[in-house]
Amino acid sequence: MPLLEPDPRSLRPTGRRAPSSDRVPDALAAGTPEPLRSELIALLGADKVCWKVSDLVRYASDASPYRFVPRAVVVAEDIDDISAILSYAHGKGREVVFRAAGTSLNGQAQGEDILVDVRRHWAGIEVLDDGLRARVLPGTTVVRANAALARHGRVLGPDPASAIACTVGGVVANNASGMTAGTTRNSYRTVSSLTFVLPSGTVVDTADPRADEDLAHAEPRLCAGLLELKEEIEADRELTARIRAKYTIKNTNGYRLDAFLDGATPVEILRGLMVGSEGTFGFISEVVFDTLPLDRLVSTALLFFPSLPAAAGAVPLFNEAGAIAVELMDGNTLRASVSVKGVPADWAGLPKDTTALLVEFRAPSAAAQEAYERAAGEVLSGLELVAPVASVTNAFTRDPGTIAGYWKARKAFVTAVGGTRPSGTTLITEDFAVPPSSLSEACAALLELQARHGFDAAVAGHAAHGNLHFLLAFDASLPSDVDRYAAFMDEFCRLTVERFDGSLKAEHATGRNIAPFLELEWGPRATELMWRTKQVIDPDGVLAPRIVLDRDPRAHLRGLKTIPKVELVADPCIECGFCEPTCPSKDLTTTPRQRIVLRREMMRQPDASPVESALLDSYGYDAVDTCAGDSTCALDCPVGIDTGALMKGFRHQRHSAREERAAALAARHFKAVEVSARLAVAAADKIGDRLLERVTGLARKAVRPDLVPEWLPQIPGAASATLPRTARVGAAAVYFPACVNRIFGEPDGFRGPSLPEALVAVSERAGRPVWIPDDVAGTCCATIWHSKGYTEGNAVMANRIVEAAWGWTAGGRLPLVVDASSCTLGIAHEVVPHLSDDNRELHRELTVLDSVVWAAEELLPRLTVLRTARSAVLHPTCSMRHLGDEAQLRAVAAACADEVVVPDDAGCCAFAGDRGMLHPELTASATAREATEVRARPYEAHLSANRMCEVGLERGTGRRYYSVILELERATRPGPEYLRRS
Repeated sequence: MPLLEPDPRSLRPTGRRAPSSDRVPDALAAGTPEPLRSELIALLGADKVCWKVSDLVRYASDASPYRFVPRAVVVAEDIDDISAILSYAHGKGREVVFRAAGTSLNGQAQGEDILVDVRRHWAGIEVLDDGLRARVLPGTTVVRANAALARHGRVLGPDPASAIACTVGGVVANNASGMTAGTTRNSYRTVSSLTFVLPSGTVVDTADPRADEDLAHAEPRLCAGLLELKEEIEADRELTARIRAKYTIKNTNGYRLDAFLDGATPVEILRGLMVGSEGTFGFISEVVFDTLPLDRLVSTALLFFPSLPAAAGAVPLFNEAGAIAVELMDGNTLRASVSVKGVPADWAGLPKDTTALLVEFRAPSAAAQEAYERAAGEVLSGLELVAPVASVTNAFTRDPGTIAGYWKARKAFVTAVGGTRPSGTTLITEDFAVPPSSLSEACAALLELQARHGFDAAVAGHAAHGNLHFLLAFDASLPSDVDRYAAFMDEFCRLTVERFDGSLKAEHATGRNIAPFLELEWGPRATELMWRTKQVIDPDGVLAPRIVLDRDPRAHLRGLKTIPKVELVADPCIECGFCEPTCPSKDLTTTPRQRIVLRREMMRQPDASPVESALLDSYGYDAVDTCAGDSTCALDCPVGIDTGALMKGFRHQRHSAREERAAALAARHFKAVEVSARLAVAAADKIGDRLLERVTGLARKAVRPDLVPEWLPQIPGAASATLPRTARVGAAAVYFPACVNRIFGEPDGFRGPSLPEALVAVSERAGRPVWIPDDVAGTCCATIWHSKGYTEGNAVMANRIVEAAWGWTAGGRLPLVVDASSCTLGIAHEVVPHLSDDNRELHRELTVLDSVVWAAEELLPRLTVLRTARSAVLHPTCSMRHLGDEAQLRAVAAACADEVVVPDDAGCCAFAGDRGMLHPELTASATAREATEVRARPYEAHLSANRMCEVGLERGTGRRYYSVILELERATRPGPEYLRRS
């Protein structure tokens, strides 16, 4: 065992705990039971089977109010794996549920037996016919697919609010739609073809001309059964009319019986049935969409009404005017949204009944845009708004930033409202649809019903399509609260069906919550046909039982999850999963959501239970050590939960007093540490990579992998011991070379100036000279200590750098330019909580600029570009996302290269200072998808703006990355070209 191996018990939750009734039983403390574990490993290989209890727990929750613990989780890589799993399940009488993003709101991504992860290895998009069609793998997020299509002026039809996280497979399986899809742009209407695996293991490609012939040969009983059902439905005119009527409004409750009317052959029928089947008919392995035009000219208004019914009454008017989206947000939603960054704080004081409509028009041409705005102006002239507008010009905006802010508030509905729920309560999200003409009446009825059952719910939705969402919070551990919720649901479902002839599920699909009410909406005849369809396609009931179809009238109350209180920063989490796509460790260990889910399970357990002990044994590496600490999860979380900060706090908890003292000592004597580090790197050039890898490997085993970095061949040589000479007199800015750039030089083989030399030269060239203080040695942004959770060392260096910067900049009169984006973030923001009161005042006087911002805003306008690279691939760092500097990075790169490409899969490289040396597997996993894009074609330059991130990208891609400032210096340097790439 390593000498400094931390005690897992140091992460044990503190405070009083009452064991929860839904806690994982002790019998699962050892993970997947035998013989299931051994049989799956023998079938698929050990690397594809997740069997520890921590694995089972982290996959047990999704964005829904339900929680079911699987007995095993398998990570399928290809169709062969899927077929093998299904064959095994048939032979052993087991059940299978597929899970991709886990953003479903009704428990469709949860199972109690074998759960199959179909996200990790199932991402990718192929643009076809210049964007008219797109072939998409099911683990691809909607945002990622649309990013590829946008270059062709196209977009997918479905546009769910969770597009940042939800995957195409789940969107199709649930027939999710969103703000603009309605009944004409959803998956059912825009899917061109599907490839899927039936429960029997048969693979069907509906685009194959021989698909029906092959299916008839492989599955004669299935084909006959589908055609028999088709004939029976078509013979019943009343039923046929009812089916057609049910889909004139949004409806995802039950199976798409209209597939029997729209499809002429078994394959065509199956293509329709698979959409909205919620994983109960098969696994969708590939989707080909017919895409839609991306109308780029947008006019948007956020209009405030005195009441929800008043806002609902205006919806048909905007529909007639041609609005593509009319989104409704009630007062509770608006007030809760102030927790979302960028939402005006004064929304918190809006009157209770205030309701907003977010109205958007999208046009292909300027003339069409102006026509839409004129039509909207006529509607506005007849409305009484809380804040009336004088003209359409005042109401509608074309500004992309303002529009993005409106939509951010709207899309954060579930998470923002959920984040403000009482601590410890479970969140229910429901959606329904009524004819748009009945929307106002339905809103009033819903509000009355909620009040009568004691719920102060929030309401929002796609009002243009008569589709509303509402949220309810209750304590699932209290039988009285569960009974109150049950009574509400019974009355709500009857109201929706009997009074409005509406859909109990408009776009979230039936799931577990509405399954008991399926017959209420569809009637016994249609419901029985759905049961028979399931029997024809999945006669053994292998796939997703109790999802969609369940005759238990209380099935929706089974598996409701309790929400134990955890650390304050994480307590608002509703487990939506929006944080997961950006997480660097998502394909290696855990995600931010899973880190919180595991923490909650510890709180459900009695102290020192076998399950808690097993979870703690895994948590150190799976959650704490392999968190990059980049905090980009906080950017994508609508309520800003910073799980990275939580993990840094846990790192501090695990430190011994000796470690803390050593870290503080290093901070106090950092000048000597810096010199020693540079000398060590210089000596390493002479020793050789192989010996250093062996030595550091042995040291890591002896001490602790999270303390001793592993030597990597990509580590650059030592920087010069002297910095460029500069003058304080006449300087336009103070230049602070980050310690990483004072220790490490440029990539091996790079010919040209060092980064400090380049920034000094290009600033002088632009007539904006910079000054490097003589005493920068021994100062640092404090990120080294901050990221590792060393509090005293962090405070020492944070205060030192602010005091020094205040002196260097003459009390803030000059800007401080920093040449590493993570260090810019550290000095500008991350040091603040660790400063003394006096130094916090000094910090307020400082202007801290990243070098790319300095270059884009101060240098580029004054420089002449003399030469450009043919192409450059760009890596925006996670620090730049926090700082909002990505546009400036692109601007500098665009000045230096004829073509600049930012990979669609660009994300945090997870090198995180030295974390990529402590855990190289983390960086390898985090950069894998971006590296695939980068290696797909040659680029003349590979650019970023943070030295260790560049090392991480070089390690991941095999291509040499360097600072965009070096490329700018080359592009603007007078005289003949010089070699700088080899």
